[in-house]
Amino acid sequence: MNLAHLLQRKALEHPDRPAIFNGTLPVATHFEWAERAARVGAHLRAQGLQPGDRVLLFMRNHPRYLELLFGAWWAGLVAVPINAKLHLKEVQWIVENAGARWAFVTADLVPDPAALTGLDGVMDVDSTACDAWVNGAERGGEDALYIEEPEERAPDDTAWLFYTSGTTGRPKGVMITHRNLLTMGLGYFNDVDHVSPQDAIAYAAPMSHGAGLYAIPHLMAGARHVVPASGGFDAAELFELGRQLGPLSLFAAPTIVKRIVDEAEAQGLTPEQCGQSFKTIVYGGAPMYAADIRRALRSMGLRFVQIYGQGESPMTGTALSRAHLADTAHPRHEARIASVGVAQTPVRIRVAGPDGQSLPAGEVGEVLIQGDSIMAGYWQNPEATQAAIRDGWLWTGDMGALDDDGFLTLKDRSKDLIISGGSNIYPREVEEVLLHAPGVAEVAVVGAPDPEWGEVVVAFVVPLPGAALDAQTLDAFCLDQIARFKRPKRYELVEALPKNNYGKVLKTVLRERVC
Repeated sequence: MNLAHLLQRKALEHPDRPAIFNGTLPVATHFEWAERAARVGAHLRAQGLQPGDRVLLFMRNHPRYLELLFGAWWAGLVAVPINAKLHLKEVQWIVENAGARWAFVTADLVPDPAALTGLDGVMDVDSTACDAWVNGAERGGEDALYIEEPEERAPDDTAWLFYTSGTTGRPKGVMITHRNLLTMGLGYFNDVDHVSPQDAIAYAAPMSHGAGLYAIPHLMAGARHVVPASGGFDAAELFELGRQLGPLSLFAAPTIVKRIVDEAEAQGLTPEQCGQSFKTIVYGGAPMYAADIRRALRSMGLRFVQIYGQGESPMTGTALSRAHLADTAHPRHEARIASVGVAQTPVRIRVAGPDGQSLPAGEVGEVLIQGDSIMAGYWQNPEATQAAIRDGWLWTGDMGALDDDGFLTLKDRSKDLIISGGSNIYPREVEEVLLHAPGVAEVAVVGAPDPEWGEVVVAFVVPLPGAALDAQTLDAFCLDQIARFKRPKRYELVEALPKNNYGKVLKTVLRERVC
């Protein structure tokens, strides 16, 4: 079971169907996509990479992303997608932890390939060398796909090694298998949206995360894959792309949804006119306030679906469907639109106490997920794996409650995770950086509510006696150590941190100060 076989199958079935677009420009049919992936896979094998070796994708959204991703899978390799917002020092740590052999990068993120060490090769995806790998010296014939078949892989072999921030300040590698991603893809059709060959998915959110995973169900259906020419998110560009290519589907964090709604209102569009640009907007990755989804529905109509999942159960947990959002006559409609929906078909969801026993409806406990979407474990971290997966259930660290109809409402997080603009930020990681800044005695980091980003990072800093600190100096230090999106948006200089009798910082008190 190799995910690359999905691409091979579609290439043989519909070789001339347009598959990948750069803006409105078609750049590959399904056959060309598969042919290029096969070439990339052959070149990686020629470099000495063996099945199971790791290949980094440290790229902004790019039309070549899918060709390289499936090229790695074609050779039986493990793709390691890296958040384009990360600092090079953070990427280097992942290179070493993953034991990666090769990296594909965009030059804006890695201007000097020598900046990443310990790899057999670092290739700029826009270089002539990469173009030769992808397109070959000569065009292949109709039998090009049969030169080398995709490498056979077992269902539980790792396909996608996703690094997610950890509470210890270092990210953990989530081992996502071919079975996990196939399960996610098949579940999409039943729980999220129907997909036809005429549909188009747009990659406005990072392809290194959930947006990129949704390539799998859309490949299964033979749909089109659109990378905006800007390479990122631009609401006006998406509206125009949809008008030219047909209504788009996309995955978006609530921050992006709000900006799309802002654009619809700024253009004075009716819900029907919005339907010319958008078919389905799947939102998730951060809390969506009920008031925001009500506004989105008023402005753009019933083209929204919410999903809840984690990197450890990619895109597969619960879903709040169009039908749920449309059922305004239901007596619990207001509670439902504030929920994250019901368990997706491939999984079971329950809420448990610390002893693992399920709690009655309405009681708050930790959310547990079981099913074929659950990760194989954390890369080279058996202790964390044993803590997260117990008796076949994934302990998510999220707190929530189920109602009598099976709708899950998230209440809080057992971890101190901050979600800003759909990106996960762990306070401990930021605290550890700031504690190394000259003149800093103590630090505590919390999230503060923000109308645009959902939450922003706030750092409470205690200076060493006699030290002169200011926000500008602290910010510059953070920018040199961690990704820009993780740095605090506010620095509060305080004489002391509130603590209990055991010396533990009372973050609840700090959160009250910033709310």
